[in-house]
Amino acid sequence: MKFVDEATITVTGGRGGNGSASFRREKYVERGGPDGGDGGRGGSVFLVGDPGINTLADFRVSRRFRGENGQPGARRQMTGKGGDDLEVRVPVGTIVSDLQTNEVIGDITRGEERLLVAEGGAPGLGNVRFKSSVNRAPRKFTPGTPGESRKLHLELKLLADVGLVGMPNAGKSTLIRALSAARPKVAAYPFTTLHPGLGVVRVDAERSFVMADVPGLIEGAAGGAGLGIQFLKHLQRTRLLLHLVDIMPVDENENPAETVQAISRELEQFNPRLAAQPRWLVINKTDLATADDIAVRRQRLLDQLNWSGPCFSISALSGTGTSELAKAVMTELEAMAQRDAAEADDDGERSDGNDSEHAGTSGDASEHSS
Repeated sequence: MKFVDEATITVTGGRGGNGSASFRREKYVERGGPDGGDGGRGGSVFLVGDPGINTLADFRVSRRFRGENGQPGARRQMTGKGGDDLEVRVPVGTIVSDLQTNEVIGDITRGEERLLVAEGGAPGLGNVRFKSSVNRAPRKFTPGTPGESRKLHLELKLLADVGLVGMPNAGKSTLIRALSAARPKVAAYPFTTLHPGLGVVRVDAERSFVMADVPGLIEGAAGGAGLGIQFLKHLQRTRLLLHLVDIMPVDENENPAETVQAISRELEQFNPRLAAQPRWLVINKTDLATADDIAVRRQRLLDQLNWSGPCFSISALSGTGTSELAKAVMTELEAMAQRDAAEADDDGERSDGNDSEHAGTSGDASEHSS
């Protein structure tokens, strides 16, 4: 299936049912009076997160969605049946915005999360609602109102803990195949990855994380060259980037340090916040040379980059070092989660302290005033 990460749809809530204008007619009941019921409310349109969907391709065909209309009211003050709500399934990670106002309506980040995007119309009122002491036989009723209508832009940003970046043919797809059950295309030529992919890396029975693979970047990507820049937005939700570099490039004139610096510049041009994310260097294809040669090349690369962050040497093809990398990533993600929880607790304590301080000040003021 072709990967599609943007789509435009139109959603319309169902129309509310009209109110009824009827009068009670029964034997032996004189002047029964008005008994017209209200109409039913129109059905609303909801977008619902579905973890089983990973593309917006279906919305290239189906682009219009409408809630069911409400039924009109009836005699004997019977209310019309409300229209059924319509649930539209979308991938988890979909950002929904209004095309007319550019307002972001919501971000669906969990399975079965529901987002109201078009509210159904209000029901009309029956003539029994307009009965009064001076108007005992009203013929007035109101029609149902139309449902809300919107033109929406859907944008999918994959949800992953770890993102892979690197030049084409750096071994990103091979690594995700080695660590997870994902099976992206792998070949001996660049640009074999044409769309993003996700893989679940299971470290042990109870610990796992999600890894995202995007097409390789080339210099000038921020200006539109290559494929990867179209999908870099999928890395904005990740917490850690693994920068893969081919330590044994086919072209002997290619300097691995220069390729790392080139991609760093492209990330900065695309989004400075993305470039500022934690990033680890992963030296790949260590199976293509002797251990001594790899050690020399590794040290030369670190010196040229002045790299002070974590660095791992692996062979994604043979699996050497990949298990250690996965365990280190899992440990780092757990540490990040603990730091976030501690910061949230600190913010909560400061907020509670401020509230208590304000409450104490208020109490003192009240005491003095009394």
